[in-house]
Amino acid sequence: MTDAEPWGVVASLVEAGDLDGGHERVIAEIGPEKVAGVLVAELLSRCGPAAEESVVRLELTGPDADGTGPVPGIAFDIGFGPEGAAVVEGERSGADVRITYPIADLARALYGTRATGLRRQHELLARWPDDPDPAEVPPLLARRRRGVRAGHALLRELRPVPPALDDLAVTFGSDKWGGVHWYTPHYERHFAPLRDAPVRLLEIGIGGYDDPRAGGGSLRMWQRYFRRGLIYGLDVHDKRLDEPRVRTIRGDQSDGAFLARLGAGIGGLDIVIDDGSHVNRHVLTSFAALFPHVRPGGWYVIEDLQTSYWPSYGGGPSAPGTTMGLLRSLIDGLHHKEYDHGPGHEPSYTDAHVTGVHLYHNIAFIEKGYNDEPGPARKPQG
Repeated sequence: MTDAEPWGVVASLVEAGDLDGGHERVIAEIGPEKVAGVLVAELLSRCGPAAEESVVRLELTGPDADGTGPVPGIAFDIGFGPEGAAVVEGERSGADVRITYPIADLARALYGTRATGLRRQHELLARWPDDPDPAEVPPLLARRRRGVRAGHALLRELRPVPPALDDLAVTFGSDKWGGVHWYTPHYERHFAPLRDAPVRLLEIGIGGYDDPRAGGGSLRMWQRYFRRGLIYGLDVHDKRLDEPRVRTIRGDQSDGAFLARLGAGIGGLDIVIDDGSHVNRHVLTSFAALFPHVRPGGWYVIEDLQTSYWPSYGGGPSAPGTTMGLLRSLIDGLHHKEYDHGPGHEPSYTDAHVTGVHLYHNIAFIEKGYNDEPGPARKPQG
């Protein structure tokens, strides 16, 4: 895709997470069957591979469309194995365990805040025949244990205690921690307050070069870290990631007009991360086009600042138009009230809206807000 398309059901579920009874209203308006498909896709995206193969039947229960009574359970058979978890089509009698879960509680567990997500009532029952043959008991017990482990793995993904960003980077193969870069502690420091928020995040650079199915490790990491986030990835190559709450967009970060249209189409970004070409002029073009579309309280992050000093990327210790030059100007602008500009001066957009610049080794976090704090009175010298 090349533009920001509407998110549909998932956006409604994310937004309902802040409202008391919000998920019940979304289920009534959209219908439990359609909502159930979105919830199961989200849940499966959080489940990793399993050493043993097993099948879990997930039965969702809840109020009917007008909220006056129960509806028959909506059931999914979920197969676990070395390739991960997926819905198994066909006959459902082969499930090793059965989990029943109220559909609104499952929506809260997936898309609510950690406080609202605690209100859930589920039941896990292991399959067992009424009168088994004694010779069949050992394999039945083994199958039951496999099923219980698979059911526990499914329920574990609904816990309110989230995994650490370092662990997610390793799990999904992001280069933001380990070997090349060590960025995740800095991300955790600044992004932790937003973890439960319905953020909209855009990352420039998906990875994997021109292979449509390669890359995307960081997008998957952010999708899991921000459990209510809507994640966009921009790359110059066509990319295809089949993940809930992740959208890939093809475009060139050196095209400022395209980026401005993209930012306007998304309708407000909480986080932008530039991990794209790292060419200095591309970084400056992207910042100029996208920073105005970051919401107050949001962040603009630039990775791999080392290219400011590399001539092959348009950098150098004294080269003009580098990323480090941009950051120095933002720091000056942060203190624009402290020096004399002369009569009639108006602060630039960044002077007025950059409220913090946090620098670490090869990465910068730029904080968006309103830079209107008054400075101290100037004291005459002498």
